[in-house]
Amino acid sequence: MELHTFTGMNAQPASSEKVVQQARLMCRRYLDRLPLAQAQRAEFEARLHGAEPEQALADLHNLLAGGDATPSNPAYGSIMKRLQLAYGRRAPDRREPGNVRHLDIERRKQARMQFTPPINRSSMVPVPWGTLNPLQRWMEQRRRSKTDWVPRKPQPQRQAWPADAPVTADRERDDAPHPRGQWRLIGTIRRFMLLALMLAQTVVATWFMSQVLPYQGKAFSEMALLALFALLFCWVSAGFWTALAGFLVLARGKDRFAIASHVDPAAAIPPEARTAIVMPICNEDVARVMAGLRATYESLARTGDLKRFDFFLLSDSSGGDVRAAELSAWAELCKAVDGFGRIFYRHRKRRVKRKSGNIDDFCRRWGSDYRYMIVLDADSVMSGDCLTRLVRLMEAHPGAGIIQTLPVAAGRDTLYARIQQFASRVYGPLFTAGLHYWQLGESHYWGHNAILRLEPLMRHCALSPLPGRGSLAGEILSHDFVEAALMRRAGWGVWIAYDLPGSYEEMPPNLLDELKRDRRWCHGNLMNFRLLTARGMHPVHRAVFITGVMAYLSAPLWALFLALSTGMLALHTLTVPEYFVEPRQLFPIWPQWHPEKALALFSATATLLFLPKLLSVLLICARGAREFGGALRLCAGMLLEMLFSMLLAPVRMLFHTRFVIGAFLGWALHWKSPPRADSETGWREALEKHGWMMLLGLAWGAGVYWLNPSFVWWLLPIAGGLFLSAPVSVLSSRVSLGRWFRRGRLFTIPEELTPPPELQASAAHHAQTPEPPGFSGAVADPVLNALACAAGHAADPARAQRGFARALALGGPDELDDQHKNALLDDPVTLSQLHLHAWATPQTLARWEADKPGPASCQAG
Repeated sequence: MELHTFTGMNAQPASSEKVVQQARLMCRRYLDRLPLAQAQRAEFEARLHGAEPEQALADLHNLLAGGDATPSNPAYGSIMKRLQLAYGRRAPDRREPGNVRHLDIERRKQARMQFTPPINRSSMVPVPWGTLNPLQRWMEQRRRSKTDWVPRKPQPQRQAWPADAPVTADRERDDAPHPRGQWRLIGTIRRFMLLALMLAQTVVATWFMSQVLPYQGKAFSEMALLALFALLFCWVSAGFWTALAGFLVLARGKDRFAIASHVDPAAAIPPEARTAIVMPICNEDVARVMAGLRATYESLARTGDLKRFDFFLLSDSSGGDVRAAELSAWAELCKAVDGFGRIFYRHRKRRVKRKSGNIDDFCRRWGSDYRYMIVLDADSVMSGDCLTRLVRLMEAHPGAGIIQTLPVAAGRDTLYARIQQFASRVYGPLFTAGLHYWQLGESHYWGHNAILRLEPLMRHCALSPLPGRGSLAGEILSHDFVEAALMRRAGWGVWIAYDLPGSYEEMPPNLLDELKRDRRWCHGNLMNFRLLTARGMHPVHRAVFITGVMAYLSAPLWALFLALSTGMLALHTLTVPEYFVEPRQLFPIWPQWHPEKALALFSATATLLFLPKLLSVLLICARGAREFGGALRLCAGMLLEMLFSMLLAPVRMLFHTRFVIGAFLGWALHWKSPPRADSETGWREALEKHGWMMLLGLAWGAGVYWLNPSFVWWLLPIAGGLFLSAPVSVLSSRVSLGRWFRRGRLFTIPEELTPPPELQASAAHHAQTPEPPGFSGAVADPVLNALACAAGHAADPARAQRGFARALALGGPDELDDQHKNALLDDPVTLSQLHLHAWATPQTLARWEADKPGPASCQAG
């Protein structure tokens, strides 16, 4: 396609003095945007002879290009010089990573800056799951056995363990920190003990519940109620015994299986143990992301082991403004920390499989260059000591495939986020230590702030789509649990380093943002549940799939339990009692009410729910609660958090019920990056989301009061929480209330009283960093335009030309959609052409410089 040629670019018509002055003025303004020494600037100004702005700017770009610019697009020829002026020696030559290559425009070759290392492709091939239904699988095996003589095409088999790995008698690696490798046997014994405790406790509680019911569980409706009660109580019991095990581990202070304690923190990291720190991003708050990444980079540099690590920003952003902002912020970060050649940036054009596909793409391109990979979320911050200790842990335990840290939530100011940070910091260590106690080397992986061994990850953990049709088939949404299960299936350990400090993340700022995230997780966990019967999965990871789905399926079960209880109340109140509930029953069963037993059962259930929180507080008080504001404020914070959780429990119940129903019915799921700032909920949005809940709570409470006033007190926590849902949602999202509680030292965590250096640095960098420019900056700013041109390669020149024509017609960025912006960012020739056109007249340049980047979203699909 022929390039557009500006009118008057190659000729010098007669012009007035005013036009000449305007031309010189535009050239001076352009030079002001470039970091030039005074002598260089004077030299350029002396050599300018253009009489019109277009001609003068063309001459200027030709001078910057050393007289080698193409007449049809001189701005393209000056890309290399503009980058060298902006970044100096930090923009290395073509033999080094991050180099600038200046090629001939006329042959459609491009001046590009390598933002990534040279590609070293490796294989990461997903193996189909096969038949997931065990009955169907058994029938297929029977059919194959009867027709065994028929030649069949061999199917690829997933290797069960690394071919070069030493294996034990049960074909699993002996990778435990314990010298005799006894953790598998001990873990099995512990899990059987957990199962026995849960079942025994559930049987006793269910029997007790049957004695509370009028017909002692013999009526059909009561049988259904008891079945729901047993499921829900067993779920609560699992959490209770997990927390109790964690309390015993932390109170004892010693855990021979704690993986983080079995490594020398001063051990040298071998040169071949190279680690890639990857951060997948998608339409994020660019300033916040770069601030956290810079704090992590600087902390790692202070350890002296920076040379063993490389950083990768893996962008899936679809917004043109966000892409331009990422480029600008990446270059400024590299310039600030001298990170060119160590901090890399890659934008993926084809966004397949979301985050897991983003990481898979990295593994295929550069995975073979590294032994380990540490995955960060966009809001993650990690200390250099934590990063280096993770690598040392992997080196000390060659059978570990994944080591997951326990991220500490910090950095938010809204009341809702501060309460969640407090709960996570106070109760989280107890539950995580308990998880480790029961799971040992078959633990969870949460998808971020963890280290993974790349060779087994690439060989065994590529994710195939789930077979079948419908909303629970196709691309796996929640990849982390599945990758952990596949890693363990291949014989590698998955550990939680629950006692390793220096790992941080952020919480959602308000209830509605948390629920948006929960909807994705709900759908993903329901999909993962289909892998419960997949071949070769370890029993612990099958249990992980069950707990993942129960985290959300418990909501509709609870809602059904409450609805059935209310229905039974109405039935017994409005109808004549039934005395013969079984066939051929000789003697009547008299309805009996035992409020004292109901109260005892309620007290026992409340103990299971709240005792772990009390134990966490006691443990902190025993070790000193000064960092939590003192013992008195810690206890007050616990009580307020309990009240807050009780009010939100029925709200979450109804939302999660909707999410489960929506997942099964195939409702559209929009995949949007969560906010990285303290966003507040407005009254209008709260009433739109919670209004129906408020009416339901009011009607429910009034109905029960009409049926039997004495039962209102039992329903009050549910109906009251629903009726107050909108005010609680709005008020808890307020930053002012969060800071007011902070001044009173309530919901205080150690990371607030004594912030770690990494969190301090992240906050300081964020506060000092101006908002990065958007797409208009990639057109108007000389340096960012050169950077964007260097990053682009023409994916759709025709669309880029259409975007250029729209911009010419409009005289600015108005009504350019993301498709046109992205096409222009991908085509450096057209983008540099648009850059020269924007500088041709002051009015056009003013329109581009006045434009501000707009919000963008990352949606599923």
